[in-house]
Amino acid sequence: MEKRIVVVASGRGSNFQAIINALKRGTIKAVCGALITDNPKAYAIERAKSEGIPVVLVDYATFSSRELYEHALLAALKKSQPDLVVLAGYMRILGPEVVREYAGRMINIHPALLPSFTGLHAQRQALQHAVKVAGCTVHFVDDSLDGGPIILQRCVRVMDEDDEDTLAERILIQEHIALPEAIRLFCEDRLTIDGRKVRIQ
Repeated sequence: MEKRIVVVASGRGSNFQAIINALKRGTIKAVCGALITDNPKAYAIERAKSEGIPVVLVDYATFSSRELYEHALLAALKKSQPDLVVLAGYMRILGPEVVREYAGRMINIHPALLPSFTGLHAQRQALQHAVKVAGCTVHFVDDSLDGGPIILQRCVRVMDEDDEDTLAERILIQEHIALPEAIRLFCEDRLTIDGRKVRIQ
């Protein structure tokens, strides 16, 4: 039986588009049940509409507290009935209630080789530390900041002439490979969490 995925995004949605492309190719045997976004101006909305994917707006700016927003987000997720929640450029830290509800069923893409350079501006952090290799990580979400069990990582060389934008562009290419691959493995029931380690069958 096909898995049902729900994507949560805040911005332009290029990783969301990579997921859509993989679904259309049949690389991922699943259906995208919804796009949930906290940003009414997110270009990801246009991507979803063009593919007939339902869009659910939970606009952070309309809530008087983070707690109320989180309750609404959790309600939207539950209504969408996902087997897997995919954070694809979602720019907020999730509270413990949402994380607990989808423990082992929520993944995130981060533009750094975790556990290095968590949080915002990961590419800038990499350049400031003059690392020779950067990349991206797909990981399960837990109650830490970008600290959940790692599923996949992909690397890029850092060039002497790189700035934040050029490095981000090259990392993004790898994100578009790694995230659909991690989703595919989940949907094929090939991922097992064993403490800090994710075993791929």
